[in-house]
Amino acid sequence: MHVHYSALTDTSDRRRREAAKMQRVTDNAAARDDVKLPTYTSETRHAGADEETTQDQDQPVYRVYKSRYVGLAQLALLNIVVSWDWLTFAAVSSTSASYFAVSETAISWLSTAFLFAFLPVAPLVIWILHKGGPKPSILVASALVLLGNWIRYAGTRASPSKFGVVMFGQILIGFAQPFVLAAPTRYSNLWFSDTGRVSATALASLANPFGGALGQLIGPLWATSESGIPTMVLYTSILSAAVTLPAPFIPKAPRTPPSALAAAPKLNLRQALHQLPRNGNFYLLLLPFSVYVGLFNSTSSLLNQILAPYAFTETQAGIAGGLLIIVGLIASAIISPFVDRTKNYVLIIKVLVPLIAASYLALIFTPATRSVIGPYVVCAILGATSFALLPCALEYMVVITHPVSPEITSTICWCGGQLFGAIFIVVMNALRGGWAGEPEGSMTRALVFQAVMAWAVVPLPMWLGRGRWKGRGGGGATR
Repeated sequence: MHVHYSALTDTSDRRRREAAKMQRVTDNAAARDDVKLPTYTSETRHAGADEETTQDQDQPVYRVYKSRYVGLAQLALLNIVVSWDWLTFAAVSSTSASYFAVSETAISWLSTAFLFAFLPVAPLVIWILHKGGPKPSILVASALVLLGNWIRYAGTRASPSKFGVVMFGQILIGFAQPFVLAAPTRYSNLWFSDTGRVSATALASLANPFGGALGQLIGPLWATSESGIPTMVLYTSILSAAVTLPAPFIPKAPRTPPSALAAAPKLNLRQALHQLPRNGNFYLLLLPFSVYVGLFNSTSSLLNQILAPYAFTETQAGIAGGLLIIVGLIASAIISPFVDRTKNYVLIIKVLVPLIAASYLALIFTPATRSVIGPYVVCAILGATSFALLPCALEYMVVITHPVSPEITSTICWCGGQLFGAIFIVVMNALRGGWAGEPEGSMTRALVFQAVMAWAVVPLPMWLGRGRWKGRGGGGATR
């Protein structure tokens, strides 16, 4: 018994020493432009075992389990259906407006209300993710998605159709979104090693806009006329319900931590919310992240209305939205593993941010060409740069704000993005109508507004890793 107790004590001491070492290493590493977190040895798979092990004679044992992919798949699928639900009606805005006998602006409010719904539940999301981890958050989201979809269908099938009921169901799904959108960084930190976190975060986070792309591509095929709107909502509800069913069966947490970062102690909520506002690097990433997510959301929601005045069809707008997402996913699949290996967060961020701003500038001029090539090319570039930036920024936020738990910074960042997205949709609708010579309903002024906002935040991330912004939280670097 004495030997067993001593072994446990030695292990506990080693873990405390390792946590302290982790803190020192991340402090020093984040002061460089290419932040590198410690990895200890290569991963080795034991024959017949169902887990991967990272170990060294003088270091704690870290394991990553095959079951991590089950929860990751569930999280990704939920993000897909939530985003698909968001843009269900935006993809066929003209047809939906006719079916419900409302204006296209009212249809836009289905998307806007969805984004605003993120805000009131954000504190609850932080609390659940911090106290219970990803699984309780996934269960809450699944219940809200299931309920909201069938309420929308009931409102669509009513005779006459009940737009208010549809709006209520849409808001319920909007309440579900933060529970899965803010979870990827927490999930990847809990289940994945240093060499897999960025890719895991990318897969789960970018599944959200991928769902939007599916909605934009498939929605117009299901609802070719007003009579197709109930069928479109029914099919969407069935798919959403099917995705929620496995949620209760996913594993809650691994038996052992996957990395030193996961094993390191985290601040409690009170300590984290006290320290975070003092971290200057947090703001250098928070503001551009929020603005670019907001711009992306408003563009996705209004893309059909941006192109329609220039005689583009809903199907062509759907293809443009699909390119926005699909090319982005391909770009992220290439860049995320590179960032995982090199940890060149700052370099990638500084390269991508001006390219995103340039894409919004180009978007002002492409609809007027009345050729699909222009919007398709710009949407592809905008998607590639935006999607490559997103997981890189989220994971770098985890590094520069450590030991703040990742779900806190993730939820705050997404909350800012959803808030800006909702505001931008309202502003862009108010700016509808171009200058002399523009077709009726032109959104040229709204696109100019987008470009101005995109360029306004470009200087902020350029200060990362420079001067007094060198380093992470807590010290002079964050003044």
